[in-house]
Amino acid sequence: MRIHHRIYPIVLFALAGASLFAQGGRGRGGGTNDFFRLNYGNEEMQPVTYPDKPITTQHSITLHGERIDYTAHVGFEPIHNATTGTTEGHLFYVYYSKNNVADKTKRPVWFLFNGGPGAATVWLHMGAFGPKMVKLDSNGMAPSPPYTYVDNPNCLLDTGDLVFIDAMGTGYSRPAKPSYGPDFGGVDNDLAAFYEFIRTFLNDYNLWGSPIFVGGESYGTTRAAGLSGYLADHDIAINGVMLLSAVIDANAAAGEQRQLSTLPTEIMTAHFHQKQPADLEKLSVDQMAKQAREFASGEYLEYLFDGARATEAEREKVLTDFARYTGLPKSFVAGLDIRVPLGPFSTELMRDQHRMTSRLDSRFFGYQIDGGSNNTSFDFSNANIENCFLTAFEAYVRNDLNYANNNIYYVAGNAPPWSGEYNTVVNLEDAFAKNPHMHLFVGMGYYDFACPFYPVEWTIAHLKASDEVKKHNISLGYYEAGHMVYIDRPSADKYHADLVRFVDSAVPK
Repeated sequence: MRIHHRIYPIVLFALAGASLFAQGGRGRGGGTNDFFRLNYGNEEMQPVTYPDKPITTQHSITLHGERIDYTAHVGFEPIHNATTGTTEGHLFYVYYSKNNVADKTKRPVWFLFNGGPGAATVWLHMGAFGPKMVKLDSNGMAPSPPYTYVDNPNCLLDTGDLVFIDAMGTGYSRPAKPSYGPDFGGVDNDLAAFYEFIRTFLNDYNLWGSPIFVGGESYGTTRAAGLSGYLADHDIAINGVMLLSAVIDANAAAGEQRQLSTLPTEIMTAHFHQKQPADLEKLSVDQMAKQAREFASGEYLEYLFDGARATEAEREKVLTDFARYTGLPKSFVAGLDIRVPLGPFSTELMRDQHRMTSRLDSRFFGYQIDGGSNNTSFDFSNANIENCFLTAFEAYVRNDLNYANNNIYYVAGNAPPWSGEYNTVVNLEDAFAKNPHMHLFVGMGYYDFACPFYPVEWTIAHLKASDEVKKHNISLGYYEAGHMVYIDRPSADKYHADLVRFVDSAVPK
């Protein structure tokens, strides 16, 4: 892939407990890579036919009272090897550009993507920011099939042009031949490929000089944070970085910190399902979140630090408060040494109702097949949405975008694995140091166990940046939803308003 040199896969360390943060399961990526191991290195892997030029169609949408006429471009960008010039693969994209823009230097362009190891960008495309969205109930529950799509009232075209990119091995993106596939694995290789995509894209559409924003969800935040520094190192300064349901520092939830990181989300989940005492249930969501943080970072953290040095009275106090906040039986918490992992929490909270809470969005609950188990049999929130997105996307690109591709659109599971270190905080810090005008927005769902909000707060609070950057250029958003905050309509409305303000603050006046 063409950068300044060819990058080969690196192996630094295996991420302990990666499933805690990954967009897990068959529909969200970050689970097993069985499909990759079975098919990715197979010379008979299904090829993709690339159009000679992007396919374009004309559309319009009304957003907040403003009609926007726009062009949809469906295409592929070749990714080249710097040394040989060989095309090693193609990344699939859908690009929405506003028509009749007189000065492109005033019109921002977003580069958007989902998780790196295994997840296509159909989620942000058809759930959050594209002109069309999967039709769901207002709280994010999927209706009965067949699934369809509707206009998206929170489409980001009112803030700038939108480029949705599928990582290698996801969507229709493919290596030129299977032997090139591993060259796209690992965080550094992934950043190199996306840099090459962005550089080539800016050339193809003559967008040099436009304000640039990058945005990712889940493992896509690893990429977005990494790109902020990588692009700066390769002479492409950006205006803003958007992180949603972030995982940019895996070490923020290692060892004893794992329970500390998920505890506030356990408390928020118990509050949502009304499993706490009456005096806690009457608190607002934000008030509950404040108490959850204070308990986790105060009394509970001190207990973890003291370990065996804690007195019996101190242990009893922590045990009582832990059970009170989490809504779990005191004896159950004691049996787990006041450390309740996600599996036991999700099955115990509603065991009397034969229900289990979910991982991606703990507001949702499903029937627990094995009523005595301490682990959920599947993630109900993932099962709720995994099928409807692909169905709606396939119909949309054919019916609205005039693009027909009979190859498999890999929603997940066929990407080269990331073997590098999942920590791109240093890239973000480097970007702020080199470009103090850059802005950062971080969105978090209170009911997200895949990427809990508390360790993200810790990471941002410890970011090495100037006082001016911390005060003026970094903003946080909180939503009463889970991993995919945009599937909940009230949260989606709030999220869109937050992003409008973010873009306005990051674009020069």
